[in-house]
This record gives sequence, structure tokens and C-alpha cells, in this order.
Amino acid sequence: MLTAPMIGVLTFALKFVVLIFWFTLMLPGVVLHLLPSRALRDRTSRYCVFIARRWVGTNRRLYRLVHPMDWEVTVEGALDPTRNYLVVSNHQSWADILILFAALHGRMPFLRFFLKDQLKYIPIIGQVCWAMEFPFMKRHSKEALAKNPALRSEDLETTRRKCEVYKRQPVALVNFLEGTRFTPAKHLAQASPYAHLLKPKSAGLAFTLNAMGEQFAGLVDVTLVYAPTREGRSRLWSWLCGEQGHACLHIAVRAIPSELMRGNYEHDVDYRARFHQWVAKLWAEKDARISGLKNPDAETAPGSSFTAI
Repeated sequence: MLTAPMIGVLTFALKFVVLIFWFTLMLPGVVLHLLPSRALRDRTSRYCVFIARRWVGTNRRLYRLVHPMDWEVTVEGALDPTRNYLVVSNHQSWADILILFAALHGRMPFLRFFLKDQLKYIPIIGQVCWAMEFPFMKRHSKEALAKNPALRSEDLETTRRKCEVYKRQPVALVNFLEGTRFTPAKHLAQASPYAHLLKPKSAGLAFTLNAMGEQFAGLVDVTLVYAPTREGRSRLWSWLCGEQGHACLHIAVRAIPSELMRGNYEHDVDYRARFHQWVAKLWAEKDARISGLKNPDAETAPGSSFTAI
């Protein structure tokens, strides 16, 4: 009988072997993506996504092999893998990305995440995400922004360029509105009004909607709740050790208010206030939903469907 740490090591080793195998097949696309032709870069990006889908599918089979996979996935609304979606989710761990890939695989287009610019230089992962046109965002300190306010526009310009790419291929664009992983210390420092969430950041979401709003079939609101972890064990390690077989995901497809798809977030005070109000409502509902998912006696929302992944 394997212990949890042994399962964690085995999962990591198998995932590494799987990653190397599929990266080898993806490598020609990554190299050709260096060429400046837009048409060629679109083709290489699609090729890399094609391979990445196989990587995710292999990971799902790997998880079933070594982990209990009794996730409770609640879906409200219909998803179409041929249409574009904007995805928002709470953020607690690096495991969030692995779980979202596995849970949403086949339900919608391949996920792209807003990533920190430093991740671009991580071997294999950074190059693959770059070739698949993930948006890499630069997080400047308050001191740097005070010295050079023009730096504020860098991430918005990155979002604009990537949205132009996404107009030419289906995408599910994921935005962790909290901007960082939730920890009790960050929650306390922010004096967050939410019990289970950090304060959401709206600027990037607003700009994405302005650039691409009409192309999104809807907003996919994902709420992820982990099973309790053992003391001293991170959620990522707990996930690798197979202790998150009973995680809960709530997926709700919501309409995006048409009046919020166009507006000047930076300079239009009224638009910014309306946008903040919409995001605050989403976040308040998500906070209440997390409380409900943590409560085993919570009632099932009408119209929901439950599946085990």
C-alpha cells in the first residue's frame, strides 16, 4: 500500500515523463513560432494547442490511475468547445491550474491563463505557454509605477495584442481576479470584506471585455473548493499525494452585460463604478457559494448537474 508521500512522488515523476514526451512532439511548433510570419505563428500556436490537449488528456488518465477521482463538478448552463469564453475563478494554489485543465477538458476551448512575466523563463513550461500565446503580465511595484506611470499601460497593451490573436482561434481565457493566491495573511493584510476571497482586481477583466467582449459566448464563473489538507502540507503537494479526490467545482455560465463590453475603465468614472459593482456582486455570490460548498448540508442549486470527473 502506497503512502500519500509515495503517491505524491509517483505522480510527480509520471507527470514529468508525460510532459517530456508531449513537449518533444510540440518542440517543432515552438521553434517555428519564433518566425515573424503571423499566418505561420497562428498555425504553430494551433499545433501546440493540439498537442497540449493530448497532454491534458494523458494527465486525466494518469490521475485516474493513481488518485481517487470523485470530484463533484456542478455545471449550470451549457458549454460549447467551439465557442470563446471568459473564465474567472478563485485562486488558492498552483494546483488550481492542473484541476481546471482536467475538469474543463473537452467542455470548452483550451484554457489560456494570465501568467506572471517571470514564468516565461521556466524551462519547457515557459516556452510552451509562450508558443500557445498565453498572456504574460508584468507586475510592477508601487514604487516603480510612481516613478514611471507609463508602466501601467504595459499589461493592458499585452492584453490587447493577445485578444487580437484570440480573434483568430477559439479560446477560453482564464482570469484569477484576485491577482495572487489566497492566504490567510494576504486576506488579513487586505482587510478583505469576503470570508474566503481576496479583493478582486477589475482592470484587466474590463480591458479584455473591451477588446473582445462580443466574441465571448459568456462568462464561465468557476468556484473551486479543496478538501481539507493535513497540517504543514501545501494544497499542491496534497493534490499530488492524491488527497484531493473529493474536491468540489461549481461551474456557472453567465451572460456578460452588454453595457460593460464597451467603456473607458481608466478615465470614465461612471463606467468604472458600474464595472466594480458587477464584479463585487459576482464575488459576493462566489463567497457565499464557497461557504455552501464547505457546508455538506447546503442545498443543490436548481438546474445543476453533478458528475464525477
